[in-house]
Amino acid sequence: MPTSLPISVGLFLDAVGDAIAARREIWHLADDAGFDHLWHDDHLLSLAGGRPPDLPIYESWTLLGAMAEATQRVRVGVLVTGNIYRNPGPLAKMAATVDHVSGGRLEMALGTGWAARELTSLGMPAAWLPDRVEMLDEACTVLKLLWTQARSDFDGQHYRLVDAISEPKPVQKPHPRIWIGAEASGTLRVVARHADVWNTPGSGLEADLESSRILDEHCRDIGRDPAAIRRSVVLPRGSVDEVCGLAESYAAAGFSEMILDVSGDDAAWRVEQVAIPALARIRDLAAAPIG
Repeated sequence: MPTSLPISVGLFLDAVGDAIAARREIWHLADDAGFDHLWHDDHLLSLAGGRPPDLPIYESWTLLGAMAEATQRVRVGVLVTGNIYRNPGPLAKMAATVDHVSGGRLEMALGTGWAARELTSLGMPAAWLPDRVEMLDEACTVLKLLWTQARSDFDGQHYRLVDAISEPKPVQKPHPRIWIGAEASGTLRVVARHADVWNTPGSGLEADLESSRILDEHCRDIGRDPAAIRRSVVLPRGSVDEVCGLAESYAAAGFSEMILDVSGDDAAWRVEQVAIPALARIRDLAAAPIG
């Protein structure tokens, strides 16, 4: 009989805002309190959530290196890295660097990326969704090649490697865990092929259950055990009871990675008054077997 999965609990703090000292406080709180992972998002403009585009927002991978250096035990990552913002060749180097700086604590989360305005405003090419899905699929292959092979060749529709060398390799072997954020069926096929963890931004339990069911089908289509992919969700802001109640519902549906959103001007208060009190209660849950 399959056994239930242990629950891990993380924090998400978006990259908007210019108070680095306040951000460091959150990093230290997360590290000291014993959260399993710590995340921020990846945007070039502050467009998410209907905000004006001219708010200060930090570049995510530069910020991630600082977060890795400022913490000791919590695992760190970008939720999720927009693949369209960076070529996967240099990204493989960036990820390996952060894995070394952190002592092997990197979680590698990827998504297609979606905000065309962020690209066109800086003179970078945008891409339609089908192309973005293909690019993400190829990028995962490129990353894994560069992380594991002494020399790599790859001839894709969007990316190409020619006798490529990428040293040093990541600390983690064979490579850091790959998380992929996805909701659409096409992107879920990429999850089935490449991901160790699937992430949903929390579109609602029923919608996420349907996406999980579709992911199961894609896994079976390629002969992969759906249970090999852990399920993660970003839980919205709320009271301790609201957050824990939602986590319990997701755990019963097989989700084992819970990420608490503490973004906003009251982030430190929310960590201390909501996330830390909820941590032990959520950890005590057990995720139901999936697949």
